[in-house]
Amino acid sequence: MKEISGGVCAATGFRANAAYCGVKGKGPEKPDVALILSEQECAAAAVYTLNRVKAAPLYVTMEHLEDGSAWGVVVNSGGANACCPKGHENAQAMCAAAAQATGREAEDFVVASTGVIGQALNISAIEAGIPGIAAGLSGENSGLAAQAIMTTDRTQKEIAFSLELGGKEVKIGAIAKGSSMIHPNMGTMLCFITTDCAITPQMLEEALRDVTARTFNRVVVDGDASSNDLCAALANGMAGNPLIEWKDEDYETFLKALEAVCTHMARAIAGDGTGSTKLITCQVRSARSEEGAERLAKSVVSSDLVKASMFSCDPHWGRVMIAMGCSKAPFRPEHVDIYFRSAAGEVLACIRGEAAPLDMDKAQKILDQKEVVIDVDLHEGDQQAVCWGCDLTADYIKINGSYRS
Repeated sequence: MKEISGGVCAATGFRANAAYCGVKGKGPEKPDVALILSEQECAAAAVYTLNRVKAAPLYVTMEHLEDGSAWGVVVNSGGANACCPKGHENAQAMCAAAAQATGREAEDFVVASTGVIGQALNISAIEAGIPGIAAGLSGENSGLAAQAIMTTDRTQKEIAFSLELGGKEVKIGAIAKGSSMIHPNMGTMLCFITTDCAITPQMLEEALRDVTARTFNRVVVDGDASSNDLCAALANGMAGNPLIEWKDEDYETFLKALEAVCTHMARAIAGDGTGSTKLITCQVRSARSEEGAERLAKSVVSSDLVKASMFSCDPHWGRVMIAMGCSKAPFRPEHVDIYFRSAAGEVLACIRGEAAPLDMDKAQKILDQKEVVIDVDLHEGDQQAVCWGCDLTADYIKINGSYRS
């Protein structure tokens, strides 16, 4: 498997485009509506936010994917279409506009929105812009589509890989957005994955759910979960590989590629947390169970005190220990070792639950990097888990405090 360019257009038969339609009605003129379209019908699957408050586009997408197929995606930023008048009607109208512009049916589309909750969607702007977007669909426009779904994101997020299945080259790519209201079980994030792999809808859904549990559901920025979160995967089979119908060797190879895509995106979302200066990775190893390790790691990257310490480059391992203790996962504190690691080196801060001799200058240099790893060794078993988060800064409050402006 190797990384390639192209994002959601890397796989054979997928095109994309996006443009500024004025959905928000103010602000910079960045692309805010995007289309992704396949040349052939796709096996399709999606996972959704577990928040009880779900935006109208999610319910429409659920309806459209009941048969396990789709042809494309229509998505906007600048308005969440959640908890607002005519939400379901407007989500359907987006699909109808995409269908009319591309010669498909409304039911052929995944639909998604992101932006401010509670405000009526500017559907007229979207409907007016979609024909032009459809006319410009291209295999070169993944980057434009990635820009169109950004809100408080500072960087556009796209990735693609190629791999071999059954003697055929298979490609898989994605775009994503997310920077705040990020919490396990999906946060304010959207991710659209495209592949030319031949795989059944059942196997695609199982793979997506499996991978999401180990990637996107292990990201924490601020502990909030949104109403609009969606991760959808479309597979058009145009690579010509033998159809994946079972959990065989080809399925496992595809699963690894899908996990590579989602891991890249999960890290990108965590590292782009609103106002953040660094990505925090917490690895908990030598645990009794993967579930327990995940709960411990999640608790660490969720802790505001740990996040604040990482911002100030303070190797405060005690805060890591206390965060673990709040997780309700079983572990023995007296057996715990805690390391801080980055491109600048590694220090052991806690050994067997007590302070280790620590070079403070070295530790601070290690923490003064764009990515910091908190490595926790429980000395209890052979299971492990990794979760991702970011530091907490004053800019988080400033940016989210002015989100509606």
